[in-house]
Amino acid sequence: MCGIFGLLNLKPGGDLPRSLMERMGQVIKHRGPDDDGFYYGRGVALGMRRLSIIDVSGGHQPLSNEDGTIWIVLNGEIYNFQELRERLEKAGHVFRTKSDTEAIVHLYEQEGADFVKSLRGMFGLAIWDTVRERLIVARDRLGEKPMYIRREPHRLLFASELKAILEDENVPRRVDMSALKEYLALGYVPAPATIFEGIDKLLPGHMLIVEKGVVRDEEYWDVRFDQTDNCSQAEWIERVRAKLLETVRAQMISDVPLGAFLSGGVDSSAIVAAMAGASDRPVKTYSIGFEGEDSFYNELPYARIIADKFHTDHHEIIVKPQVAELLPKLVWHLDEPIADSAFITTYLVSRMARESVTVILSGVGGDELFGGYRRYLGDELGRYYRWLPGPVRNKWLPGLLSRLPQDRHSAWKNNIRYASAFAKTAGLDIAERYSSYVTAFSPEVRARLLRQSNGDGSDAASDVLMRYFEKARGWDSLHQIIYVDLKTSLPDDLLALTDRMSMASSLECRAPLVDYELVEMTSRMPANLKVRGLTMKYLLKKVLEPLVPHEILHRKKRGFGAPMGAWLRRDLESLVGDTLGEAQVRRRGFFDPAVVNEIIAAHRAQTSDHTDHLLALINLELWCRIYLDGNDWRSAPEARVTAARIS
Repeated sequence: MCGIFGLLNLKPGGDLPRSLMERMGQVIKHRGPDDDGFYYGRGVALGMRRLSIIDVSGGHQPLSNEDGTIWIVLNGEIYNFQELRERLEKAGHVFRTKSDTEAIVHLYEQEGADFVKSLRGMFGLAIWDTVRERLIVARDRLGEKPMYIRREPHRLLFASELKAILEDENVPRRVDMSALKEYLALGYVPAPATIFEGIDKLLPGHMLIVEKGVVRDEEYWDVRFDQTDNCSQAEWIERVRAKLLETVRAQMISDVPLGAFLSGGVDSSAIVAAMAGASDRPVKTYSIGFEGEDSFYNELPYARIIADKFHTDHHEIIVKPQVAELLPKLVWHLDEPIADSAFITTYLVSRMARESVTVILSGVGGDELFGGYRRYLGDELGRYYRWLPGPVRNKWLPGLLSRLPQDRHSAWKNNIRYASAFAKTAGLDIAERYSSYVTAFSPEVRARLLRQSNGDGSDAASDVLMRYFEKARGWDSLHQIIYVDLKTSLPDDLLALTDRMSMASSLECRAPLVDYELVEMTSRMPANLKVRGLTMKYLLKKVLEPLVPHEILHRKKRGFGAPMGAWLRRDLESLVGDTLGEAQVRRRGFFDPAVVNEIIAAHRAQTSDHTDHLLALINLELWCRIYLDGNDWRSAPEARVTAARIS
């Protein structure tokens, strides 16, 4: 695991400023505190920061082939590198290290630009071919590892984190207003855009190829859901179980200690069960919890069931509201604002885990693969809902629900929140209904917030979502929304915050459930094996029945986040006032202060749950203070948390 960066002059004679390269490496030192390295060639500079995982003593980067004509920097892990090495050695290639990075160099020699199709792993990488004068920058299929790109008329900059590109003082810091609208719509900025004008994210499954000054973007992988394998349910259970166990085993390769995040949910429990079966020693597990008024979010009792079942070396941390003191630091690490409280809990559990391991496995991605989100129940709920008389569906029930209190930190108020959202959208088509479920600010509120008319193209919740729905046209509705999730919220929200928050602690996080072979297998699984009736993850639960206790498989779903909504009404009221006070909103100039005040008042009164809205606005303001105003996040104190460990 590393952070990589570099620049390429698109025309001869350009400068290769070594001081800039050194600054780019230093600002992402957290991604690789163990080592650094640089390569300077004809018109190109490559750099890296290394967190040593495989071949700790011999895997220094940048790394070249036998004659020094091909150079590489890699961020990530290649899980099939040993198989690749055996094949390449038989073809006559000579290896000097035991690292996975060197296998890619020789694979490129053998297969050219098609090398990336043979890689099984998570990666952001750059290869420089001195003979062809070709630079290839590539990103893994699902987007586990990040890659930022800035294209200029005479040069190209790239880096694992946006902040490294900003080390060039000539790069302007202008907010992209189209990206800001997408952020307000989704709570994150979807690729390829970033929050800054002139800087893009390389899309997952894509590579940028620059050859003799010509730049082109190529997609090397996508997944389709319109072909189904004709297998019985029993055959699917065996196929998925075998692939799941094999995938986890492959991702346990490491020359340093590793463990697992354990929430007590289905996905993390599946990972721990598979790890326990493949290990000859207790798996180290790490969990996070809440107490007192925030115990609605506490999952520690479920995590302890799994820890006891598999005799893990278990560690826990209890989170207090003072964690907000960490927000400036975490927003700096995120690069772009994200309105998902999971970034807080992910950082805290990562920081705890880093005390004893260097590699962690996570269950992120299981909901997308196997049908685990409540929004996937829309079609089935709609069938029942249509039994109600028209006036009840269209007027009476939505009106009643809108007047009841809503809050995600109370079981019955949370159910009202979900019911209200469903009732408002039951008559919409699949794309509109999905958009309403995942949208933070509706088009109407967004237009008011930005002081715009609602006829300027803001009628659609997100242009990016609509583009992916267009690609999935004709598939069954469940697979349409799973595809959109795989292309948007998974890489740009969940995997992005997982990468940044784990790397903020210099911890490598792996996600076996987004292994592309497992993704391709589940893409051919019938929709009714993912969601059956009102049962989510139907087949995955069948797969896990021999491994995971019944009370884990059939418990109510809980997200891996913090009770931020309650904190914003209670403990963090001063944070709301500091970041979203009328004078500050007016000074910042993006939003209408009156609309912001309406949102704050409704959340305090619990007439609506505005957790996502407030977190989006607060994180954006903190981001502006750091990345636009130049305030130093280091002045913020560390959060005060308590940790209780059990064996």
